[in-house]
Amino acid sequence: MVEAHMVFRHFANSRIRRRNIARPVIVAIGLTFLASSAAIADKKYDSGASDAEIKIGQTMAYSGPASAFALVGRIMVAYFKMLNHEHGGINGRKINLISLDDGYSPPKTVEQTRRLVESDEVLAITSSMGSPTNIAVAKYLNAKKIPQILALAGNPKLDDPVALPWTTTFYASAYVETQIYAQYILKNKPDGRIAILYQNDDFGRNYLVGLKAALGSRASMIVKEMSYDLTDPTADSQILTLKSSGADIFFIAATPKFSAQAIRKTYELDWKATRIVVTAGSQIQTVLKAAGLEASKDLLSSQWIMAGGDPAWENVAAMKEFDAFMAKWVPDARPEDASATYAYSGAQLLAEVLRRCGDELTRENLIRQATTIKDYQLPLFIPGVMINVSQTSRIGWRQGQMERFDGRNWVFFGDIITVPESATKIAN
Repeated sequence: MVEAHMVFRHFANSRIRRRNIARPVIVAIGLTFLASSAAIADKKYDSGASDAEIKIGQTMAYSGPASAFALVGRIMVAYFKMLNHEHGGINGRKINLISLDDGYSPPKTVEQTRRLVESDEVLAITSSMGSPTNIAVAKYLNAKKIPQILALAGNPKLDDPVALPWTTTFYASAYVETQIYAQYILKNKPDGRIAILYQNDDFGRNYLVGLKAALGSRASMIVKEMSYDLTDPTADSQILTLKSSGADIFFIAATPKFSAQAIRKTYELDWKATRIVVTAGSQIQTVLKAAGLEASKDLLSSQWIMAGGDPAWENVAAMKEFDAFMAKWVPDARPEDASATYAYSGAQLLAEVLRRCGDELTRENLIRQATTIKDYQLPLFIPGVMINVSQTSRIGWRQGQMERFDGRNWVFFGDIITVPESATKIAN
């Protein structure tokens, strides 16, 4: 009996010890489960986002009259492929940028955007190209509460937080640019006579309206204005009419093809006007070389970003990094194309916005992050030109600097000009 009692006590004590050992194990498992549940709870997703992937949609002019901007889409797609391959994406998620051709045609933009939202179920539409194209889908995207962020468009109509709360742009609006040009004209040619060639759509008309507003009481300096349509073969007849007005300042608010034509035609006509071309038509590779470098000499424009291939920036660390990216990921493109550094910078800002979203990849958080960017310096932006997007201003930046083409490169002159927010609201 004693032996049996000792066996029983040993068995009982073993059970007690096993229960005592089990408790911390159970507690530990429970804590791990709770921690895991909390981590899962902290992750919030809308359509297009998951633990593994973030799907973003974009429309781009890979064909059609604005196909000179196709490089923008190619570089942005390549940038996210690089991030995925070399850095594992953003916050551990691969970025799937679905970039579709809309031919710079608003009806096609509507069709492709609906496909991205309703079939591909992207989280957002970002960095789509063009003013008329972005305007065409803005109401649709805002009605569905789909972020339309960092639109590559300068139309001030997109800077409307009340009517378009889900929209932001990545461009200095036409009103910012024209304020810069107006300041130059009023200071340096106060008695000048201005002729304007503009594209007959929202892109061109906003430069026309913007310049008139920026000149204010001196808007009568504009003595002639002529428009062209994207379907026109040339704008030669308009340029002849503008020259005959006696203007000594020629303002060109045109996309690349027509900018090149206008620059070349004024040279052939020996029209000795001060020629100002908007940034969209100032690329050396796609515009000035097409027009002729000699024909382009002494052109004026404004800029906010470093140009690839420009000796002034070749030793800047950020430019060296950009050149290395281009050589590896877009080897058939020219880094000196002005669209290249712009596209690369747009991709960098989009990556930063997605990074700031963390594990809350909802559309509401995405637009929140995209509208709370303050004094953010992109590596290839001219030092001092900052990104500021807020609840009241949806334009990427309101700064720029005048530049002159010397026959080989654009050369900056004067100071960086900051345009007040109030001056960008004149059409809204």
